[in-house]
Amino acid sequence: MARSILLHLIRSQTRHNITGFYPHRLGRCLAQKSQSTTPDFQPAKHLSFVQRRWGSQSAVAEDSSKITIGPPKGLDSGKDDKDSGVVYHGPISNTIKKVKLLSLSTCCLSVSLGPVITFMTSPDMNVILKGAVASSVIFLSASTTLALHWFVSPYIHKLRWQPGSDMFEADMMTWLATFATKTIKFSDIRLPETNRPFVTFKANGEFYFVDADHCHNKALLARLTPTTKETQASALKNL
Repeated sequence: MARSILLHLIRSQTRHNITGFYPHRLGRCLAQKSQSTTPDFQPAKHLSFVQRRWGSQSAVAEDSSKITIGPPKGLDSGKDDKDSGVVYHGPISNTIKKVKLLSLSTCCLSVSLGPVITFMTSPDMNVILKGAVASSVIFLSASTTLALHWFVSPYIHKLRWQPGSDMFEADMMTWLATFATKTIKFSDIRLPETNRPFVTFKANGEFYFVDADHCHNKALLARLTPTTKETQASALKNL
């Protein structure tokens, strides 16, 4: 009897010590923590945002990779004060510059490496013959570069003119593929009495070419392309 009473007291004391542990409270706490830490992730919204961003980036890349004729679109004309008053852009200006740079690079390589390669590849060849081959390579490369410059030198890349002015500025390309600005008076324009191709007018002993299809100011174009003195006078009246 005494033993059963003692065991009953021990069991009641043990239950009293562990009453602070509530399994249902622990589960509720863990559930609240998981809800607070779980982000509000919506796959459909995230996928649509990624698709819009990727589409905008691909559209920008496609626009930048297009080959256009004339000046690039979407540029702010007020950014560069030097381009103010531009009334004409050469439609193949960028193409001419790239071809000229390629021609200059090949010419420099031929002049610098042509003789070296000629003398190193054929050790049994006569020295005089090697010199003749090296000279021929240099001559051909330089002649093609000069011919290209002669052919495209009259091309006007940009033309600046203010209405009412008796002169205009023309951007021309030098033989080093750089641009030089020349100021020309309308009174100096003469008929290009030459058989040279792609020449529109002559001024101060030099030839110039303007693409008539891309010159939108017809009165200016008529003054830049004189045929007779009467035509030049009528163009002057229209301006």
